Amino acid sequence: MTTSEKTKITVQVLVNSSLEKAWDTWVNPEHIVNWNFASPDWCCPTSENDLQPGGNFKSRMEAKDGSFGFDFGGVYQEVIKNELISYILEDARKVKITFEENDGKVLISQTFEAETENPIDLQRDGWQAIMNNYKRYTESL
Repeated sequence: MTTSEKTKITVQVLVNSSLEKAWDTWVNPEHIVNWNFASPDWCCPTSENDLQPGGNFKSRMEAKDGSFGFDFGGVYQEVIKNELISYILEDARKVKITFEENDGKVLISQTFEAETENPIDLQRDGWQAIMNNYKRYTESL
């Protein structure tokens, strides 16, 4: 399967927040560790983020019971503050995130190329759960 043939999945969340706050909680490691996991039995103990084209990012995602963990990371391709982030994951899949402010809320849309090991629904649900966790965290600040 070539890159152009990969299935793309989009997840979205509407956050009751200013654009500046939504961006800040999305990109700063001090915030990322508080929301970057799909369920309460997981955590993100560490996060590193060099937010610029060519910069790397890495977040450690772990089950709280220590049974499983992995590093989620890649390299930024494009960064436009408060608007757009695109990156390539370590497995060469592409991700694009957009931030759109409207009426005191921010719509964040994240489109990613699916991997081939897990069902599409499982991937969509996992990424959406992380987005929902992000929304809860950001709105609580």
